[in-house]
Amino acid sequence: MLPATSAGLGWGLLGVLAFSFTVPLTRVAVGGLQPLFIGSARAVVAAALAALALGLTRQRLPTRTQWARLAVVAGGIVIGFPLLTSFALQTAAASHGAVVIALLPAATAVTVVLRTGERPPRVFWAMAVVGAVAAVGFASVQSDGAARLHPSDLLLFGAVVAAALGYAEGGLLSRELGSWQTVSWALVLAAPLMVTLAAASATHEPPTASATQWLSFTYLALVSMYLGFFAWYRGLAIGPMARVSQVQLVQPVLSILWAALILGEELTWATVLGGIVVVLCAGVAVRARLGAPAPVPVSRGS
Repeated sequence: MLPATSAGLGWGLLGVLAFSFTVPLTRVAVGGLQPLFIGSARAVVAAALAALALGLTRQRLPTRTQWARLAVVAGGIVIGFPLLTSFALQTAAASHGAVVIALLPAATAVTVVLRTGERPPRVFWAMAVVGAVAAVGFASVQSDGAARLHPSDLLLFGAVVAAALGYAEGGLLSRELGSWQTVSWALVLAAPLMVTLAAASATHEPPTASATQWLSFTYLALVSMYLGFFAWYRGLAIGPMARVSQVQLVQPVLSILWAALILGEELTWATVLGGIVVVLCAGVAVRARLGAPAPVPVSRGS
């Protein structure tokens, strides 16, 4: 039997591999489908699977406090990240989006620190700030050659914040509810809103897309929105969460690679250098946190 650390890292890496296709395949899907439809309908499909899984296994209902925390998870990974990235990737290249989203490991670590009351060393905060500045600088320079942020960059930064909140709270909650149960309940909680948004989008502009675009949407709905979280939240729950969160550092590298292979995007020096700087800053920040005091234990549900 694998040690807890190895098992946690293995599950975390599997989740990251699943998520690494999200940005390039979203870029494919928005070529034929409206971003509002993609961001909401993928959650509707995943929620249907989640409701079926919860019903068949007769999972107990979360407590009132857990429902409130599930709302944070739903707001981050079911509503915020999918919708914001779908709109952003209408105009932003997938490789560009991957560099900005490379902030996610550090953002998740910061969120966990604030959530658990940890006191990491100063280098943690320094690298988190430097990484954020590097990402903002990269985004502004890459925006049509002007030193300013494009609206799509603001959406991507918002997506990072949303995902960090959902990842951190979901990882903690998975210790109480279970990994797949956490994402399932979050999807069910957000389902009424997402059904409404998907119906409104489909009514306003009926979805028409190529087979490739529909296949990309199917991956986003089944894997990015649901099955990937089975592995990711399980890895975070097994922990240690600080160490498992480090595997996120390979996600932007993989996403940029898939963007080149799937979309044929050119790997410019600016993209490569920007990705390296942001990933290195995130890596130093997350590693610095490993030397911090252990987080306050999360009580298990009864």
